[in-house]
Amino acid sequence: METTQKKISSSFQSGAPAAQTVAHGGQYLTLRLGSEEYAIDILRVQEIRSYEEPTRMVNAPVFIKGVINLRGVIVPIVDLRLKLNIAKVEYNEFTVVIILNVRGTVIGAVVDAVSDVVTLTTQSIKPAPQFETAIDSRFITGLANVGERMLIVMNMEALMSNAEMGMVAAAAHA
Repeated sequence: METTQKKISSSFQSGAPAAQTVAHGGQYLTLRLGSEEYAIDILRVQEIRSYEEPTRMVNAPVFIKGVINLRGVIVPIVDLRLKLNIAKVEYNEFTVVIILNVRGTVIGAVVDAVSDVVTLTTQSIKPAPQFETAIDSRFITGLANVGERMLIVMNMEALMSNAEMGMVAAAAHA
């Protein structure tokens, strides 16, 4: 939802301001990828499912594990570790798929584990410094401290957009 986000300028990069999306306060689902904890807007989450091996698709990008049939809807399954260039971790009993609804598209995200739901205020989400990292800065809306935990707040709209996924958008009026 565009009303829950706004663009600001950040001048962390070599003198030139860069547009960065800032998250507003609300409830966030926390999840683990490798050794880091991330937070995603709970309003994007449809459900959380245990991991099941999806059906592979030919010529799909490496981070798309395949598709599943979820009550009649074909859902692409993305391994967020591969998408974000995080070292691969073996799937285990904690591995889950978060079913997301991003701009009307249903997509599944494989994560190491989900932790809990936290409430973050706009003031508690600080802009992330813009470094040259493996994770594209467009996918990070900020950093938030919850007790001793540092959460990386993700921009799921940017991360799971059709262009990022290499998917062709379905025709709106067929």
